[in-house]
Amino acid sequence: MESRAGSSGRDARGPIIDQDGREIPPETLEQGFQEFRFEFGQGNPFGNLTREQRIARLEAIARLLDVAFILPGTNIRYGIDGLIGLIPVIGDIITTAISLWLVREARALGAPWYITARMLGNVAVDGVVGMVPFAGDAFDVMFRANMRNVRLLRRWLDKQPRM
Repeated sequence: MESRAGSSGRDARGPIIDQDGREIPPETLEQGFQEFRFEFGQGNPFGNLTREQRIARLEAIARLLDVAFILPGTNIRYGIDGLIGLIPVIGDIITTAISLWLVREARALGAPWYITARMLGNVAVDGVVGMVPFAGDAFDVMFRANMRNVRLLRRWLDKQPRM
């Protein structure tokens, strides 16, 4: 019986065949994978988005957090902020962290300090009052800090000259 230890890895594996039955030279595979790289911690994965795409993303996240669903039989809208907030302390920490990320993105879009300060105030009120069991969750549903913050950012952006 022949031992595999003496043969090279390529010989032992055999040829690489594509879906049409043709042999693929190993050199072409190595060249193709040189272009495909993903390095963690290197740059922003959303760095290629345009300003409008970033704003649309912020608006979509704010809607998901604050008004994505309707309470059946009522006109009351709520989002995952209200649902996650039902988990004592940890839920409020998670939703506050997401809200702070939205403020960070607004700052990255060029929002001045007074806009981001108002946004941080909304997040602080939402986070502190939201920690009160049940009453805080009801407040979260009605206050909608993320929608307020995106509205503040949008109003400021609309007043800026287009480049």
